[in-house]
Amino acid sequence: MYDPKFTISNNILTYISKIESARAMIDQAPLVPSWEAKFRDDAFARTVHYGTKIEGNDLTEEQAQQVVRLGDFVDSEDVAKKTGIIARDRDIQEVINYRNVIDWIDKQQSPKYEQLITEKTLKILHRLTIYKLIDEKYTGEYRDKQVIVESARGGGIVFRPPVSMEIPFLIEDFFKWAQNSKTQSNIHPILRAAITHYQLVYIHPFIEGNGRTARALATLVLTSLGYNFKRFFSLEQYFDSDVDAYYNALLSVQQNPDNDLTYWLEYFCYGVALEIDKIQSQVMSLSRDLKLKKQLGRQVALSERQIILLELFQRQERVTSDDVQKVLPQISVDTILRDMKDLISKGIIKKEGVTKGVHYTLDE
Repeated sequence: MYDPKFTISNNILTYISKIESARAMIDQAPLVPSWEAKFRDDAFARTVHYGTKIEGNDLTEEQAQQVVRLGDFVDSEDVAKKTGIIARDRDIQEVINYRNVIDWIDKQQSPKYEQLITEKTLKILHRLTIYKLIDEKYTGEYRDKQVIVESARGGGIVFRPPVSMEIPFLIEDFFKWAQNSKTQSNIHPILRAAITHYQLVYIHPFIEGNGRTARALATLVLTSLGYNFKRFFSLEQYFDSDVDAYYNALLSVQQNPDNDLTYWLEYFCYGVALEIDKIQSQVMSLSRDLKLKKQLGRQVALSERQIILLELFQRQERVTSDDVQKVLPQISVDTILRDMKDLISKGIIKKEGVTKGVHYTLDE
């Protein structure tokens, strides 16, 4: 059975602590549903774009977003006609495929880790990743020839994966480890995802599409273990931000005489912590504090203007009409009054004082 070697370093502990803290805040934040959808859509598009860009895809982020929005289209020619994108068919098809990969992952809500993290799932993800890009006989099937891994940004050979005849045995050993409850119970989910990512990249079981498939299964490990962070984050963007650092972190394992994963795990955990910190900052700026959720016991549908108003109430205890007009200078007084009355009716704020002494506070 596969037996990954690593040390729980101080860096790993620090990063995981930050991740857990941010995770608790994100999961508890009473974020407005419309903004949750916006965050998810944005993260989805970034994941698809950067997940293919790191492999050399030339579509821009805006073009990738256009492809992502056309969820019912699976053919590059149809998408090109619909969007007007002028690009290689392959680039468009890669983005279509990875969109379908992430969409498939998002739909796996109820199955448990043991049911999802399997060899069957690995092959499903590969078929989706590589649809229409290679000979069909190789989709979802292990390679029967030797391959080399080259950097998509140039720089020559990155490493030589194991010979093809070893693949079935390496994959079997890996999934025995992944499905072993005794070994898994002692490893944090973030580390399990990182190890999954590395080992599948190392084995390189397929002719093509190994990086995307490995990252997809690692994402599925996280989501199946309760670490989907409301699907707001894109780890692919972190990897693509410095491709050399990404490959060097992966190579650090093979360059270590004991195949020690510690540096790779630190790199991976830092990336998750970095991305989650960004999400936390966004969520904190757009959601009410935990006190509001405790008060209401439910999520509240608010407009973008009302969110701005609530941010004002977070900054100061007493809010006057003049204060409101300063943060919404382009909005008419009548519209502002309607928004304020709606917040009052929902039990979020209350009106105090009379005439010139009127002000508003949070409804405790």
